[in-house]
Amino acid sequence: MKVLGIETSCDETGIAIYDSDAGLLADALYSQIEIHAKYGGVIPELASRDHIRKALPLISQVLAQAQLKPEDIDGVAYTAGPGLVGALLVGASIGRALGMGWGVPTLGIHHMEGHLLAPMLEDTPPEFPFVALLVSGGHTQLVKVMGIGEYTLLGESLDDAAGEAFDKVGKMLGLEYPGGPNLAKLAEKGIPGRFSFPRPMTNRPGLDFSFSGLKTSVRNTIAQCREPAEGKQGEGEQGPIGEKEDRRVLDQQTKADIAQAFEDAVASTLAIKCRRALQQTGFKTLVIAGGVSANLHLRSVLEATVQKLDSKLFYAQPKYCTDNGAMIAYAGCQRIQAGQRDDLAIRAQPRWSLETLTPLNR
Repeated sequence: MKVLGIETSCDETGIAIYDSDAGLLADALYSQIEIHAKYGGVIPELASRDHIRKALPLISQVLAQAQLKPEDIDGVAYTAGPGLVGALLVGASIGRALGMGWGVPTLGIHHMEGHLLAPMLEDTPPEFPFVALLVSGGHTQLVKVMGIGEYTLLGESLDDAAGEAFDKVGKMLGLEYPGGPNLAKLAEKGIPGRFSFPRPMTNRPGLDFSFSGLKTSVRNTIAQCREPAEGKQGEGEQGPIGEKEDRRVLDQQTKADIAQAFEDAVASTLAIKCRRALQQTGFKTLVIAGGVSANLHLRSVLEATVQKLDSKLFYAQPKYCTDNGAMIAYAGCQRIQAGQRDDLAIRAQPRWSLETLTPLNR
């Protein structure tokens, strides 16, 4: 079975074709970073409009890449949520229209299930059951996974997701959008040990996360470390809203050291909770997925964690950690092949719990 996957949940247009026999046949991704960079964050209306412009050309591109015609496609899967409702509706509308035009089943896929199953695209995929750590700009969750659709939420962030905290701290340090990946690059130049930040909620039982306090600690440290810039001594001038502008700047090494300490605090916090989750479930496999799972320091810390527990760590290659069509095509192929399909309605679910999904064995 050959399934076309469409991902338009936020600011990346991902299209792919997955074959149940041959695996991933083709995939293409267009990122909107340049569009949103000038605003310092994603503008939903601009994201939706750009998905409209890019989706159909990318679909034609992957069909050509896979040397297939529309009549060769057996099903269409699209991201139905969670995400930005306007962006989701673009993918859902295109997916449903193609399904009706081609006479094939369509199915809306849970965005985070796509991330969770992305490591299945690798040559050596994990086996069920396992604990999954989902870390992205919008989610930080620990999930007990017994099979496709059999998910139990063990813990989640009570405020900012880990990826969101990365982006916000990157912005505090004056880094260009997107702040998270740029912060990780800067952290590679940091000197370990100069700064130390708290590991939130690790001194109490449970598997929930909180990163708002860590973010505040970083903000306070930045304020304490600022040095007067040359030629800009003093308290600064009045800003446009009546507040005094802080014209002091951090030197680059201090920025790198703060970035390193913050990244280490997040990675250590996630590792502590993952260790607890593995011990609680008795499982020997940990899967990490989502955009933050591409972070090399996090992978290193988690590798050390699972080795101490005689367990194994699995993750997707970096290009399949961020939003992409391949993960949606894979998840859609598994579910459509099992007989699942949508009715004629076009649905987008900005909020959608993993635990409400239907297991494949039902």
